[in-house]
Order: sequence, then structure tokens, then C-alpha cells
Amino acid sequence: MDLLTTIEAIQNSLRAGRFPNEAAVSFGVVSRLLENLGWPVYDTDTVWREYPVEGRRVDFALCAPPRRPKIFLEVKRVGQSEGGDRQLFEYAFHQGIPFLILTDGPEWSFYLPSEQGTYQERRVYKLDLIERDSKECAEMLNRYLSYDRVRSEQGLEAAQHDHRDARRIRVMEATLSTAWVDLIASQDSLLLDLIAEKVEVLCGYKPDLELCSRFLSEKAVRLAEAPLSAPPRAKVPNDRKGTPQTLHTADPVSSVAQIGFDFNGKFHGARSARDVMQEVLTLFSQRDSTFLERFVSRKHGTKRRYVSQNRMDLYPGRSDLSEVHAVEFVPGWWLGTNYSKRNIGEIIELACEVAQVQFNKDLRVNLG
Repeated sequence: MDLLTTIEAIQNSLRAGRFPNEAAVSFGVVSRLLENLGWPVYDTDTVWREYPVEGRRVDFALCAPPRRPKIFLEVKRVGQSEGGDRQLFEYAFHQGIPFLILTDGPEWSFYLPSEQGTYQERRVYKLDLIERDSKECAEMLNRYLSYDRVRSEQGLEAAQHDHRDARRIRVMEATLSTAWVDLIASQDSLLLDLIAEKVEVLCGYKPDLELCSRFLSEKAVRLAEAPLSAPPRAKVPNDRKGTPQTLHTADPVSSVAQIGFDFNGKFHGARSARDVMQEVLTLFSQRDSTFLERFVSRKHGTKRRYVSQNRMDLYPGRSDLSEVHAVEFVPGWWLGTNYSKRNIGEIIELACEVAQVQFNKDLRVNLG
């Protein structure tokens, strides 16, 4: 299997949430990609797993020549890579490693620890295997990580060149306006919470998330109608057959006539959008006993989890929200409910992707 085919297979498995822990990411994602990038993964002097560093261990030390690490690669559980850069930089400091990689499966961050600045400023490139086109993924992985290029120092030189390249700064500056439009349009639940809390500080009254959601929707429409000064949007990713995908946000209202959802021709009524979300997730978990494990293996919000076996994971640092806005919808599993209709639509769409159900075809919803 060539690199491109392997990446496409991994992308499909990531979307289905089939890598529930670090071990699954290490063997199902990292080792497969390294093998396709030319690394002799069964030569323990070259691909050194659990490499000892000052009483601790880094997941992979990539050595070229053998037993001389050129790259440290640290693996985290999907969606759990935050803070992993600090740990990785500590490893590099003790060993003088020039190139670092941190991955949770879908996201790959490439660092030059000897450069100046914060961890983020020393990150050369961030690759998202789910969001990026498979050909682009293959190109960047080859550029930095192929065995031949690492052995010849070309991979490190390419990273150093890219870090120095002033074009990166120009691209980032030109993309800021697009990022702002996307941030408003996506309506991340953390952003809604921040707006609601700021309004409460300023006027004493805290708006509900629906009001905040409508405000952002109006802003997104105005920005979309304004003259465009931002560069063209990035290429739309292709699916595994090469057909362009349609990128869209979940429309909370479909052709279903009343609040509830239609699944494979059978209608399920509900009292509210939150009930629709809960019943859809419950239904998917009843159909497939692995669904919830796979669903939590996908990246959720910025920091929080939509579903967890620990209710405090639903709203990190906000025990008040965890106590009030969490429901045990399946024995041992907790669901956060403090979401706008738009967020609920996106959660349901993500659940459909994991369950391999076609949203707005096999499953149609009306959130009211």
C-alpha cells in the first residue's frame, strides 16, 4: 500500500473514531505512516520505541544513523495533545534533538526546538490529516519525515527553510480575516460562553446561548456580504474517491415537520433540540456498542468533551456547569447539554460521521 492510499485509509478510520487511545494511534497511525515513508519500523536501532530520557521515555526516537536519534516523536490520545509540546521540548533539551514531532493522530505539529520564541513560534508546521487533502498530507509528511530525507538532513533543512521563510508571515496576515469569519461562522461553544459571560459582566444580565448564536449568525451574514479583501479559501478536501466534498455547517432544520428526527424513515419526536441530540446519541449507542468509545475518540470542542465517562470532562474548570448541564444518558456515560441549536446540529453531524450514517439523508433532524 503506497503512502497516499495509507493516508486515505487512516483518514477514514480517524473520522470513524477507530483510534481510542495512544497505543492505537501509535500502531494504527504513526507506525503505518513511518513504514510508508521508508522507515524500517522493525529495526529497533532505527525506529526506537520508548526511548529513555532522564528517567522518562519518549514514544519514538527516529535514528539515522542507527542508535543516534535525529527526531523525537511523541504520541498522545486523539484530542489530548495540549501541553504535550512542553514535555517534548524537555526531552529535546536533555538530548540536543534538532527536530520534534507531536501528534494525536489527526494533528501533527513539527517543531524546531533550537529556534527562538514560544513553543508555538518554534512550530514549523501543523498538519491536520482529517481537514487536509490527502495529497497535501503526503507531500508535507514526505518533506519533513521521509527516511531518506531525514538521513540526508534534507528534512531538517526544509523545516529550517520553512521557518525562516517570510512568506509564512504574509500568508498568516492575509488569512487572519478569513480565520475571523470562520470563527464567527463556526460558533464554537466556548466562544458563545465567553460572549455570554462578557455581556453579564457589562450589563448584569447573562444572555442564553441561543441569543448569542443569533448574534454571531447575523455577524457572519454581514461579513459574507461585505467586499472580500481576504485571499481565496483553501482547497476543499477530496474524499477517498477524489470527489470534492461539500464543506458545510449543520443546518438544524431539515424537511422533518416537527421537533425530532427521522432515521431510516422512522420518525422520533422530541421536546427540544437537546432531547434530539440525546436521543440520537442513545440510538447510535444501542445500534453499535463501540459507538461511544469511537465518538469520544474524535476531537470535540476547543477544550471540552461532548460526551465522557467523567462528567467533569464536559466543562473543564467549570464544575458549576458540569453539575447543572450534564445528563447521564446511557449508564456510565455523560452528555453536556449547554449548547446552542447550531452547536447541537454540529454534534449530531459529527455523531453521524462516526456512526457512518449520512446526515440529512439517513438521518434528518428538526431542532425547532
